[in-house]
Amino acid sequence: MTPFTLVTGVAAPLPIANVDTDQIVPGRFLKGTTRDGLGKVLLAPLRYDPDGREQQDFILNREPWRQAKILVTLDNFGCGSSREHAAWALADFGIRTVLAPSFADIFYNNAFKNGLLPAKLEAGAVERLLALAGNPATCLLKVDLEAGEVTAATGETFPFDVPAEKREALLSGLDEIGRSLKLEPAIAEFETRHLPGVPPIPEWEVLSARLR
Repeated sequence: MTPFTLVTGVAAPLPIANVDTDQIVPGRFLKGTTRDGLGKVLLAPLRYDPDGREQQDFILNREPWRQAKILVTLDNFGCGSSREHAAWALADFGIRTVLAPSFADIFYNNAFKNGLLPAKLEAGAVERLLALAGNPATCLLKVDLEAGEVTAATGETFPFDVPAEKREALLSGLDEIGRSLKLEPAIAEFETRHLPGVPPIPEWEVLSARLR
């Protein structure tokens, strides 16, 4: 994953609660085998009409929000099915962080696994950020994971909390496999102590397993 420390960019307001994963990336687009191109269908039911034409009044179809790196939305974002494609579509579009009062649990965890920051803020802070994001003059936000705060163009700051383990994973750019590999010396030492007589795995086999 790309390490997440500080992101400064355009924030797009999406003042809708309970945005589910089928809205984020509809099931008919899940036939592909790669993540590439999913950004084009992000929030497709809201971005396009039934004939595939852009809805001109939808926020992500307008400048400067076409370049959004931050999404500000309401409660329970990412509810519905567990599809990881929802996080993939956001990332492929260019979104690095979603700001909301709450998230569906599975989406919340999938986001971290894919280098996205789902930051929980107080409802009042989100309402203020929605107002700022909706104005081209104030839609630029700075999200600082190390400081645990969002800074608006007006100078206002809004704190957020992230679980320590997930915060460190984003800051280091390590997914679950990467974090496990960092523990290889401890794992090898444990095997030596608790599996006497079992020869250690040759290094070439370890490297081969990583490439599979």
